[in-house]
Amino acid sequence: MPSTLVEKYFRTEKLPQIWCPGCGHGIITRSIASAIDQSGLDKDKVCIVSGIGCSSRAPGYMDFNTLHTTHGRALAFATGIKLANPEIKVIVITGDGDATAIGGNHLIHACRRNIGITTIVYNNNIYGMTGGQYSPTTPKGDKGTTAPFGNIDKSFDICSLASAAGATYTARATAYHANLLTTLVKNALANDGFSLVEAVSACPTYYGRKNKKGNAVEMMEWQKNNAVNVAAASKMTQEQLEGKFLIGEFKNKPEPEYTSEYQKIIDKLAKGR
Repeated sequence: MPSTLVEKYFRTEKLPQIWCPGCGHGIITRSIASAIDQSGLDKDKVCIVSGIGCSSRAPGYMDFNTLHTTHGRALAFATGIKLANPEIKVIVITGDGDATAIGGNHLIHACRRNIGITTIVYNNNIYGMTGGQYSPTTPKGDKGTTAPFGNIDKSFDICSLASAAGATYTARATAYHANLLTTLVKNALANDGFSLVEAVSACPTYYGRKNKKGNAVEMMEWQKNNAVNVAAASKMTQEQLEGKFLIGEFKNKPEPEYTSEYQKIIDKLAKGR
């Protein structure tokens, strides 16, 4: 990471970060900082909110207005911040379990409202911080400490879930595709409504080890070899796409943002109508 980016956007006294060796979360966090930098946002008008989990350590390292909240409740806190001060650019950093399990109800309603929050989901397919339990994105058949014989649940497609619930911007990239991830986060920040970017990470310590996915380098190579951009996928057959997953921009359909619509009611009442 360029030293200027670190000095400008990170609390250097909190570094080095304590994510496990080979974890993709550091790369993803760097992409978010790069996207903020490229967007020219005022640091004092940015608030980064997280819940609980490996990903949720990120705001502790980032030099913005930050909140480290309770498990699954990052979007609830973020909603309060956005309603109290709509001028603030609110960014939520969350994990696959934090966002789609205990926080799933908050996620679908934040999407439904189209409130102006940019949510980055660090998806490492497991609960990494609390012991390796399987999450709503653990692939069917894969193992976790709470699924020692294999997960029998069908996993969520986070971007499809968010799109169907009403998010007006959804996209996905991986830690390997860091430049693409930066671009997608930048595009998400430009959307006035609810944006979700799924950032596919790598957890060699728990997910990789339990499922014999290899070391950190091999897990990153898997991302490289199995991710297909949506533009390329449109020209491929179902056989060619077997076992692959899509990255890129899935939905970019701006609609009226929640706090701006709420303000219209306030203005109308202020005029006595």
